[in-house]
Amino acid sequence: MTPNNQPIEPEETKSSFLFKNLAKGLVWFAFIIVIFVLLEGYIQAEFKDHIKTIRANPGVLYGIYTLSEVAGGILPPEIFMMIWVIDKIDLSGFITNLAILTIISYAAGVLGYYIGKLFSKTKFYQERIREKHLKQYEGKLKTYGGYLVFVGAVTPVPFALTCMLAGSVNLSIKHFLLICITRVIRFAGYGAVVWFAPELFRGLIQGL
Repeated sequence: MTPNNQPIEPEETKSSFLFKNLAKGLVWFAFIIVIFVLLEGYIQAEFKDHIKTIRANPGVLYGIYTLSEVAGGILPPEIFMMIWVIDKIDLSGFITNLAILTIISYAAGVLGYYIGKLFSKTKFYQERIREKHLKQYEGKLKTYGGYLVFVGAVTPVPFALTCMLAGSVNLSIKHFLLICITRVIRFAGYGAVVWFAPELFRGLIQGL
């Protein structure tokens, strides 16, 4: 009990913190996939030319994605995966582009680490980044350390922001880079679902 006779909240365990955020991510991902599958035909019919224009400028597409990842994942990576599926890219092309998205995301995490490491003492970082975006995760970092980066890599917890926090406390770079490799797990898993979901849905409908 606290001095005011208020019960102390039990400390959240590593596994509960991971699974809570993983569950949130899977629910959101499932929602996106359902909308994608239901509207795929409509999008192809109505926006095919727009999608081809976007796909014809991969530099712009990757540039937007890079900015999103550096800024903390404003746009879900799955949206970019869906663009290629809608454009009827072949599997080898899809895997290649998925690998590029993964590399960009990993690099954005490393950049975030060094931003935190080099600029954490500056006024801009403290007032514009820490106070507005990072403060809510500082307690978790003190509790979980590098585990927070792992959770950011595989769940919707903003990956780049957890990387900035890791850099600001000088987490071992070797340890950090190894943890970030788990980012591949999320991209591989989500990419597989994005690729196979429309076909599985069509097969299900035909079987009814």
